[in-house]
Amino acid sequence: MTIANNVPRFLTIRQVAATGILSEHHLRLMEKRGELPGIYSGTRFKVNYPLLIEKLDRDSVEVKKQ
Repeated sequence: MTIANNVPRFLTIRQVAATGILSEHHLRLMEKRGELPGIYSGTRFKVNYPLLIEKLDRDSVEVKKQ
């Protein structure tokens, strides 16, 4: 049995920040505003990394249109 490639990949905020896409501070601000896609697992927030990439892509396209 294999796992599909479209299974969400959840990372901690610190792990996402380590990718270099956004700073940890900015990610935490987004989480507090409810703008960061993900879920809580206990006290840790797990970011849905593929959805974050899609959100940033959409946001950047909207900015370019303005």
